[in-house]
Amino acid sequence: MKELRHVGSKKRKKEENRRNMALPATVSRLFCLTGRIFTSPASRHRQTANMPTERRYISTSPRNDLRFKLDERTAHSSLDLFKKDTGIIYRMLGLDPSHVEDNPERFKDWAVVFGDEKISSGRHYWEVTVKKSQEFRVGVAEALMSRDDCVGTNNSSWVFGYAQRKWFTMTSNKIVPVTLVGKPERIGILLDYEAGLLGLVDVEQPRLIHTIRAEFKASLCPAFGLWDGELLTHSGLEEPKGLN
Repeated sequence: MKELRHVGSKKRKKEENRRNMALPATVSRLFCLTGRIFTSPASRHRQTANMPTERRYISTSPRNDLRFKLDERTAHSSLDLFKKDTGIIYRMLGLDPSHVEDNPERFKDWAVVFGDEKISSGRHYWEVTVKKSQEFRVGVAEALMSRDDCVGTNNSSWVFGYAQRKWFTMTSNKIVPVTLVGKPERIGILLDYEAGLLGLVDVEQPRLIHTIRAEFKASLCPAFGLWDGELLTHSGLEEPKGLN
């Protein structure tokens, strides 16, 4: 009888060991099905210990020497293009809107103009001479953005602006102050489409002064708003080193 009980006890222990060995595999499959990764506490400890204490963003997007001109078809009637369509001048009175060719791409209520190139990938850099203006916005906008809106007032445009001697970022009509910039004669714009980054660049240093993070989902165009003086664009430039 004792021998039978001993055999039964060994059999039960063997069955328990088999079930315990199967448990991790079952749990692992469950976490995979729910989109989570299962690791043991010891494994998690090893992973944490091996992680670097500091991460630095490094872009893997291909760099492109973007070349563009300003698209007269989009320009508001108060904006004059000059220097082979690379610069814009603000005219307070402007042209009579009825004297400007009517088309659905033109901004009719806001002094805005787009660049003539569409961007859907890659890393791009251009500069803008801003010394002759005291009120402007520069950045990017979706090519199909509503022409009833001004750049910065909706969720399809991202800009850096300057007004009343202060810099700011603007998107979805939300304004965020940008400090420690001053009023340079020329600024740079860095766009990394895949990384969702738009940067304001100090061209003298060079360095990134401020960045806007976004998830770009549609083709973008360089975008400009102007309510005083003039702006001059410079494209086809090589990106300065060290902006990562």
